[in-house]
This record gives sequence, structure tokens and C-alpha cells, in this order.
Amino acid sequence: MTTFSEVYAALRRANRKQYALLVGCCFFSVLLITTYVCMMRSPTILTVLPEGGDSRKQVMMIFALAVLGCGVFTTYASGLFFRQKSRETGVLLALGASRAQLRRELDKELALIAFGSCAAGAVLGAPLALGLWQVFRAFVVDTDEMPLSFDPKAYLIALAFSAFVIVMLFFMGARFIRRTNIIDIVQESHKSEPIRDVPRWYGPVGILLLPAGGFLGYSMPGWIIRGLHWYPPEGLTAIFYLPALIGLYMILLHTVVNGWRQGKNRYKHLITTSMMKFQGRQTVRNMLVMTLLIAGAYFAAFYTPMLGTGSMQQIDKRPVDFSYRFRADQDIPEKDEVEALAREYGVRLTGFSEQPAAVLGVDGTTEFETDSAIGTSYTVEYRELLMEGVFLSESAYNALTGQHVDVQPGTVTGIFMAETGGSGMFGGDASLLTNMVTGETLRVTPTEDKFSYDMLFGRYVMDDGDYAEITAGLPSEWREKQVFFNVADAENSYDFAKALFNEIVDRSAPAVEVYDAYDPVAAALCAERGEPYDYSSENIEAHGFERISYDQRDSSNFRLYWKYMPQFRSLDKADFVRSMAVFLMLFIFIAIVCFAAVVVIAFTRCMTIAVVNARVYDDLRHLGAPNAYLYQSVRGQVNRVFLVPAVTGTALIYAFYMMIMYFNGDPLGITSSEAAGLLSCLVLIAALSAVLYGVYRITKSSVCRALHIKKT
Repeated sequence: MTTFSEVYAALRRANRKQYALLVGCCFFSVLLITTYVCMMRSPTILTVLPEGGDSRKQVMMIFALAVLGCGVFTTYASGLFFRQKSRETGVLLALGASRAQLRRELDKELALIAFGSCAAGAVLGAPLALGLWQVFRAFVVDTDEMPLSFDPKAYLIALAFSAFVIVMLFFMGARFIRRTNIIDIVQESHKSEPIRDVPRWYGPVGILLLPAGGFLGYSMPGWIIRGLHWYPPEGLTAIFYLPALIGLYMILLHTVVNGWRQGKNRYKHLITTSMMKFQGRQTVRNMLVMTLLIAGAYFAAFYTPMLGTGSMQQIDKRPVDFSYRFRADQDIPEKDEVEALAREYGVRLTGFSEQPAAVLGVDGTTEFETDSAIGTSYTVEYRELLMEGVFLSESAYNALTGQHVDVQPGTVTGIFMAETGGSGMFGGDASLLTNMVTGETLRVTPTEDKFSYDMLFGRYVMDDGDYAEITAGLPSEWREKQVFFNVADAENSYDFAKALFNEIVDRSAPAVEVYDAYDPVAAALCAERGEPYDYSSENIEAHGFERISYDQRDSSNFRLYWKYMPQFRSLDKADFVRSMAVFLMLFIFIAIVCFAAVVVIAFTRCMTIAVVNARVYDDLRHLGAPNAYLYQSVRGQVNRVFLVPAVTGTALIYAFYMMIMYFNGDPLGITSSEAAGLLSCLVLIAALSAVLYGVYRITKSSVCRALHIKKT
């Protein structure tokens, strides 16, 4: 070796493990973010995630957690790299190397590491996303809407994160070189990052702050909107979750510094606790990131069992096997044709009932929004004619449901969900009805008693005489028909259900090829004012929704959002996964990505403990500590790195999910279908915990091998 560069290269080869660790961390972080963002911004995904919808907000929230986790992770990895590199750098300075020489060589290394690892992660992100998606399509479900497409603009986010990694590395490298005290540089790798003494009350107070912050963060946005009539800017209300984050940090601090053992038992693990404490800052940061990622991963993973279990239970509870509605001016199969089709498929119909309904204009309150720099405020105003209401006569309701209700003249009764009561915009409180053709009006009083019948949710029941009076002169395009019937063998009626579904779609005109939010009354009012209607077929795509198309009748968009989508028990159960394919695949993908990040971070942190504490364990061995004691010490440290984030993150998100379910309905409480979904989530937690336990065992074995400790 005749040049400084050759000496520097020799030292680099001798410390290749540290370089490999930094390269791997940067590569994995950029790969994770690129894969996530390519999926998140894919047109395939965005077409089924309406803008402003809860699903898209969940995806963005978990993405924010992933960015935070990867940012902290790469910063930690770079800090560890420079600490381990400090000794060789100090020796070179002591031997006469100039800072300019060191800066040039370090800049070359960082450029190669930063640009190489980030470029590799960014380039491989999209193929990884596509590969995982294709695996799902091959082994889970495949539909016509499943081919994954990418938006080139998604790479802007990946490039922004890569730029953060590159800038962060060069900034830390420049700060590293600027140090003037050679002795400090040499001793840098031996410095610990202890946490100051933490009072024991941190643990109990943190436990109290955690649920309090979760409740405050979840409920405060609703209170602000309802109380102040103000929609705060997106993300502003996230500050109300800060008490939960502070509480979580306090719990982790208490765990690392003090532990949860009391009395004499705490002295049995004094050395283990002390080693954790002297590396406490980085340990707590990593545990915090892991906890948040585990919570985000489970939040995504719960989507599938909650949706699947709840939907299957609701389908099973339907009082009739087949239900469909259609506008009266459409040539849709009625009883004779349905029976003929059933005979072709060997199906026997029972209890066929077809009853008329009417679409009337109803009054109500609406919100008028005003945008400003601090958000959107709104005022509530009453309108005598605002939106549509679908009305059944009491005799039609009795014929469809088998019930015997008597609605008094001059009153109307809303139909609600049996388990959850009201939902969305429907309050069942219409008081002024308008015939949209004749202009006749009828003043009515909504009753306090509500009817419960899930398959007629959102409609009204009125007295027969009032129904005949207000619907007089109403043409067929403002009338509907509702059909209910059962079959003798519902489990074996899928082929018939599919054929009837296709027949209904084929014979539906373009006039009813509309989104489920389409309101003919609102559309008519917009036309009178000369304004475009947001949910018309011409304008729907401009508002972030995919247009309804008969040609895509098997897509998630059509099955979920067509206004006249039938409810066939056998069809809905058999095609559930197909109908929800994109939703299910997206959240499963997100869960896998987040759990992969947790595994890599936990493994890296545990191996770092082995490297940093190698001399301590060697000293303990020379002082006479038996192998069994050393093994127990290693296990104690690895346990805390894995166990505390896993238990805390899992308990945190499960309790948060239960809170959402409790406050989600009206009246408050958890329904039987939600309880079944939560139970299935427990099964999922058990399965994923078993996987994490397997990773924990592998990691513990790797740490023991690195420290030359035999497992006992």
C-alpha cells in the first residue's frame, strides 16, 4: 500500500460489516417507501379508494408511520456507522492525515453508499410491488380490474425520501469530519447514550396517557366539526393524539430504564437493565418506531377479517335470499320471467313478493361551506325541497316483510338497520314531501318509533291513503318496484343468481347506469339552477369516483356502488372476495410491508446490541460469569426489544379498534357482527404473533452466535 486511498480501502475492507449494515438499512428503507408509494398511488388502487374516503385516509396514515419509521431507522443506522468508524478516523488523524484527505475519501464512500443504495431501492421498488401483487393474484383472487398499473408521479415521493437519506448522510458525515479533538473521535465508539434517571411514576402515567390520547384524538375532530361548524385543515387534528404518543414514549422509557419488576427481583437483572440503559436513547427510539409500525400493520391487517366476518354475518342474517329494486320504467325481469329462469337452473322459488315504491322530494338541512386559510367552515340551512326519499305504503311494507304495521295518516316512519340504527345522511326525519312532477306537497310528521329492516334501510313507510294522494300523477321514471323472494335451496343457487344478475344488468338502460349517491331530486334542482350535478355520469370522475359501467359489472366499483345493485345471498357470499379484491389486497400488502420493516429494525437493533456490548460480555466471562447467566442476559435484552413493542403496539391498536367500533354505531355499542370481526382479529393476532416469535428466536440465536454464547 503506497497511497492514502489504498490504506483507507484496506480499513474499509476490514470493517465491511459496518458498511454492509448502512447500505442494507438505506436500501431497505428506500425500497419499502418506493414499494408502498407505487402501490398507494397506483391508478388501480385510486379508482376504488374515493378521494376523502376513510380507506384512503387509513392508507395515508399508515404511510406516514412508515415514512417516520424509515426516517428514524436510517438516521440511527448512519449514526451507528459513524460511531464505529470514529476509531479508524482518529488513528488516521493522529498519524498525520489531513482533514481534507479524510473528507475526500469519506465523500467518495458516502456518494457510493447513498446513491447506490437509494438508486437500487428506488429501481427495485416497483418490481417488488408488482411481484407481490402478482403472487396475490395467482394465489388469492384475480379479476379483470386487478392488473396493476403505476403512476410515474409516484416516484416523486420516493425520490424525495431518497433525497432525505442522501442529504442526511452527507450532513452527518460533514459534522463527523468537523470535529477537532482527536481523542474525542477515537473514544466516540466507546461512548454510551444513557438516559437520565426516569421516575417510576413514568410507567403508570404513561399507561393513563395512552388511552386518554387515543380517545381525545379520535373524538376531538367530531366535536370540532359539530360544535364549531368548522372543518380544520387536513392533519391539524392529529395534534390531539400527542398525549398518546407521549404516554407511549413514557412507557418505553420506564421499561428500558427501570423495568417493571419490583422488590428484590429487580436485582436479578441488574446488568441486563444497565446495558439497556446505557444504550437507552437509540433503544427507546427504535422501540417507539417498532411500536408505531406494529400498530399500523395491525390496523391494515384488521381490515380483512373485520370486513369479511362482518359482511358474511350480515349476509347470513338477511331475512330473504333474493332482493332487487328497479325503476318502474325499466324492462327488468318480473315474476313470470324469474320463475322461468329458475326452472332452467333447477331452482324453486318461494314467497315471491313484488311491491311498488315512489321517489318523492323531501325537505331537510344542508351545509353551505366557506373556504378560508384556516380551514372550511359551514352553516346549516333548511330547504323545503332538498333530496330524494323512497316511500313505501304500509300495505307494501307489510307484504314485503311479513310484518303488520299501521302508520297513522299524516305521519311517516323511517326504516333503519337492526343492529346499528341510523347511518350516514339518513335520519328518517322528512316532514315535507313533494311530487316532483305535479308539484303537490304533503306535510307529515316523522314518528319517534323507527322500523328495523336491513334490506329496506333508508326508506320511509307511510299511510296507504297518504301514499295514493301524494303519488297521484307520478310517472314511471319516478316510481320503483321492490322484489323479495326466497329459494328452496339457497346454497346451490349461485348459477341462477349469476344469471339473474346478468339479466338485470343487460336489461337496464343507460339512464340508471348511475352511482349510488346519485339523487334525481338534487340533479333536477341543479338543472333548474343551470349548475352541473356532481354525481351525474358526466361529472362523477372529476370528483374522484370511477364511472359506473355495465361493461365492468364484476368490478369492485360496480358491485359496491351501482345504485340498483341486487342483493342475492348466494352471489354475494361466493363473490365477496372478488368484489372486494382490490381493497383486501391493498391492506394485506400494507400489513406485509409494515411487518417486514418491524422485523428488519428489530433484527438490526438486536445485532447492534451484540456489537456494542461484545466487550462487556467478554469482561463478564473473564470475571467468571457462567454461560447460563450470559444467555439469560442476552435473552433479557432481546426480549425487551421484541416483546415490549409487540405487546404495546398490539394492545394499543386493538383497544383503538374496539373504541372505533363502539362509537361507530347509533346507538353506541359493539354489534354482534363487529364482535365476531374483533374475535377473528384476535385469531389473526395469534397467528402473526407466532411469526414474530419465530423471528425473535432466530434473532436471539444470531446474537448468541455473535457473542459466542451457547443457548441453554
